[in-house]
Amino acid sequence: MKVRLAYGRTGLEVDLPDDRVVAVLDIQPTTPLSDPEGAVREALASPIGTAPLAELARGRKSACILVCDITRPVPNRIILPPVLEQLERSGIPRERILILIATGLHRPNEGAELVEMLGEDIVRNYRVENHLGKQRELHSYLGRSPRGVPVWIDKRYLLADLKITTGLIEPHLMAGYSGGRKVICPGIVHLDTLRVWHGPDFLEDPNAREGNLTDNPVHEEATVIARMAGCDFIVNVHIDRERRITHVVAGDMEAAFLEGVRFVERVVMAPFGDPAEIVVTTSAGYPLDTTFYQAVKGLTGALPAVKPGGTIIIAASLSEGIGSPEFQKIFDENPTIDRFMERVLGKEYFRMDQWQVEELAKVLKKARVRFVSTGLGPEQLRRCYVEAARSVEDAVQEALAEYGPDARIIVIPSGPYVLPRERAAA
Repeated sequence: MKVRLAYGRTGLEVDLPDDRVVAVLDIQPTTPLSDPEGAVREALASPIGTAPLAELARGRKSACILVCDITRPVPNRIILPPVLEQLERSGIPRERILILIATGLHRPNEGAELVEMLGEDIVRNYRVENHLGKQRELHSYLGRSPRGVPVWIDKRYLLADLKITTGLIEPHLMAGYSGGRKVICPGIVHLDTLRVWHGPDFLEDPNAREGNLTDNPVHEEATVIARMAGCDFIVNVHIDRERRITHVVAGDMEAAFLEGVRFVERVVMAPFGDPAEIVVTTSAGYPLDTTFYQAVKGLTGALPAVKPGGTIIIAASLSEGIGSPEFQKIFDENPTIDRFMERVLGKEYFRMDQWQVEELAKVLKKARVRFVSTGLGPEQLRRCYVEAARSVEDAVQEALAEYGPDARIIVIPSGPYVLPRERAAA
């Protein structure tokens, strides 16, 4: 059986044994919008839970539009032009419009990356700046959230007269779904906020997982923090495997987001019979699979499909390596995942980006992990508590030899964009 996996910019075709593959789980077929820019304009004029954007913008002196960074394939070239046009027509001068890249704690995006994200026309004609999450002087303190999170928000956003956020709605390993409130928290918060909100008190809650918003403390607190910061209007989309827009929602930060989630969950839910001994997955290709840090999302997304003691084989390019220097330092300081978890749960240890290693620990507690990658070698991968394989085919054959002739394989070509769900017993 030949299956094309999302890998880097080009994809990766693999050949798997037909008699062992019991399910290929992918996004449900959805017709892309024939006129996506027209759909965005319609959503701006007839939003959910709030007045049209043109009406909201009238009389405002300035605007800040939050956009995701390079790690998210948001179709900004389609979303932003209608938004910018509405703002200027409503009387907000172009020089008073800021496009702020919600990097969270990721590196800034500059030069060719900005053009790739936003288009040359927008980069040349509008003010575009990066959020810098480690510089506290660029943030204002708004107090503590109900669960005790110190809320520090980028001043540039807070000072804007009109606050708009954009983004994708897709499964998220901690917050249930991305989009809506998440572009504010963690998108434009300071490290001190992330340190608590992404701490073990939140992440170890069993409800903090992909596809779940019910009693999810990560989702609930992000929503509260976003309310504290303020948000006048959102524009969120869903995209298919070819990155084409399939759905647009706009309007109130919570009402429009939840409407978008209702659409997305129907598309991304992928039912299967029983968990398998072997799962072949990805980190959704470029730009999500450029670092080991981001690729962890492909692993957590596959967890429901793998049997305890099974093997997850993940294909990810890792073209930019492991991740931030702070993230890499975690592996230098902790020779084993058990040592890392002991220190994190003791709450005397903190390193930026540690939350992704904490998520990795959940995976390793259940399954063996093997990476197929052109970006990192076997020694570097072992340093990250996982194993390397020369190819997906080699890794599958070795796993079949280990689990025996009755071993089954589940394939998830689009990785974390899919929500595997075990069918309830009849």
